[in-house]
Amino acid sequence: MRRHHGFSLLELIIVLVIGAVALGMVMSFSGKGASAADLKASARALASGLRAAQSTAMATRRDAVMTLDVDAREFTFTGDARGHKLPEGIDMKLFTAASEVESQRKGSIRFYADGSSTGGRVTVSAGERQFLVDVDWLTGRVKIGE
Repeated sequence: MRRHHGFSLLELIIVLVIGAVALGMVMSFSGKGASAADLKASARALASGLRAAQSTAMATRRDAVMTLDVDAREFTFTGDARGHKLPEGIDMKLFTAASEVESQRKGSIRFYADGSSTGGRVTVSAGERQFLVDVDWLTGRVKIGE
């Protein structure tokens, strides 16, 4: 009696089809939203902009402002007129002093010459993941939390 070792062509094709379907599903799930690295980089970019605005206020002895457009996912700050845009798939929320709210989609965090600020929080999120960029009103200290 003779035994055959190996796989038939039909068995190999079935395995390849199953692998292709699984790969397609993995690629479609990972393609939606922003990556964890993009989210963390966005939080760091916001914190960096806030710190730059604070430094500008202290160096020039004049108020400096970071303005955020929540819908456009964009921010600008005194000392750097170009807009900084967050990647697609990242949402932004702003909590700030009432005096700094321009509209439902736009607001600011203001820094004073002594380093203090109006305070506030910017939340960047992608799905369930989020980072909180907090600005202490008394010291102007910028901190990133999860």
